[in-house]
Amino acid sequence: MGLFDDDFYSTKVSRRHDRRTESNRGWKRRKRGSGWSTLQISIVSSVLSAIVAVLLFSFITGLPSSKARFGSGGGAIFGGDPDPFSRISTAAAKVGPTVVSILNHNELSGGDPEQAALGSGVIFKKEKGRAFIITNAHVIYGASDLEILTSSGDSKEAKVVGQDPISDIAVLEVDDKGITSVISLGDSTSLRPGETVLAVGNPLGLGGTLTSGIVSYTSRVIPVSINQDGNYDWEQEVIQTDAAINDGNSGGALVNLNGELIGINTMKIADMGVEGLGFAIPVSEVMKSVNDLMEHGRVARPYLGVYTLDLNNPFSELSEEDHRDLMLPEDVREGVIVLEAHGPAKSAGLKLNDVIVQLDKQPIHSTLDLRKYLYGHKKIGDELEVSLYRDGQLQRVKVKLADKPADAELEEEIYEGEYDYNHDFGSDER
Repeated sequence: MGLFDDDFYSTKVSRRHDRRTESNRGWKRRKRGSGWSTLQISIVSSVLSAIVAVLLFSFITGLPSSKARFGSGGGAIFGGDPDPFSRISTAAAKVGPTVVSILNHNELSGGDPEQAALGSGVIFKKEKGRAFIITNAHVIYGASDLEILTSSGDSKEAKVVGQDPISDIAVLEVDDKGITSVISLGDSTSLRPGETVLAVGNPLGLGGTLTSGIVSYTSRVIPVSINQDGNYDWEQEVIQTDAAINDGNSGGALVNLNGELIGINTMKIADMGVEGLGFAIPVSEVMKSVNDLMEHGRVARPYLGVYTLDLNNPFSELSEEDHRDLMLPEDVREGVIVLEAHGPAKSAGLKLNDVIVQLDKQPIHSTLDLRKYLYGHKKIGDELEVSLYRDGQLQRVKVKLADKPADAELEEEIYEGEYDYNHDFGSDER
C-alpha cells in the first residue's frame, strides 16, 4: 500500500476489502450496533484533538479566558478575544499619544535641526496648564534648546525641571495645549520573564515607532560609565528586553499589554553579533528620582565631599614607588585615594592621599563601592565612620553627612568629565 493509497487513514472501507471479506468464509461480518464505526471514532478523535490543541495554545500564548486574571500592572484583564495581537494594538493605541520625540539642539548641532540629538520622552502628568515629561538625563545632556514633537506633530519648547545623571532620569515641562493623554503607571516589581512588552519611541528620528518583545530578565544589574570615559562609576538595575531599541529610543516608554509604563528605555548593547539586548530603568526606580526632581529640581543624596581615585584603577595604575610613598601595608591593594576633600569630609579632617578602605566597617574597594554604600545605606544627616590609612597608620574618623550644596558639582563634574582623574599622583589640592 502506497503512502497515498485509498486505504491510508480512510474512513471508508475499500471495495478490495469488501471483496476480500466476502471471499474468505472464515471471516465474519461484525453485527450492526456491536461497536463504534471507524467514522464515529474518527469524529470523536478529531473533536478531542481540537479541544486539546486550543487548551495548549491558550496556555502557551496566555490568551485571556472568560475569567479575570491579573497583569503586571495589577489591574484585572477580562475578555475572550481570540486574537493575541489585538491586545498589542490596543496597548499601542493607548500609549502612542503619551510618547513624544525630543530634539536636543545643543552646541554640537550648530543650530542645524538635522544635526540635533534625538531622544524620546513620556508624558506622565498634567497640572495647571503644564505637561510633564520623563526622559533620560543623557538625552538632554548639553542642551541649549530643547524641542519636543507630540504624536500629533505639534512642536513645543521644553524647559528642564531637573535632571539626575546618576539615575539617568530627567523631567521636562511644556505647555499642555493639545495634550490630552498621560501615561498610566504600572508595577515593574511584578514583572515576569517572558511577559510581552512594547517599546515606543523615536528611533533614528522615526517618531511613534512601536516594537515588541519579551522581558528577558527582570532585574539585571549592569555597570555604567556616567561620563563615558570607560571607567564604571555606577551600577544600574534594569529590565532586560529583546524589543528592538535603537538610537533615539532612549527616554521612551516600555509598557505592558495593559498600556502601563513599566520602564524608561535607556540603552542597548551594540556590538558585532549582538542582537536583542536592550535595557530599561524600572518605573519603580524611575519615580523615586522623578518625585525628587519635581519637588526639589534634583535628587537629594547624602554628601561626603571627596574626589577619589581607585587604588587599583587600571587607567591610572600606581607604581610600586607610589605605593611605598603612601606607606600602605603590603596586603592593602584596594581602596580609594582622596584627591580632594570638601564639606563634611574636610570638616572631619580628611585630606590628600588618605586611603579609604572601609565605611562603617564595610570594605570599600572602589569609588563605585563608596557611592553605592552612601546612596544605598545612608541618609542626609547620618553619621558615617570612615576607616582610612594615613602615613601607614589605620585611623577612623566620624563624618556627619550633609545635603549636597548647590555649588558642589561633584556629580556634574563626573558626568561631564571635567575633572582629570589621571592627573599626576600626589598633586596639590586644586
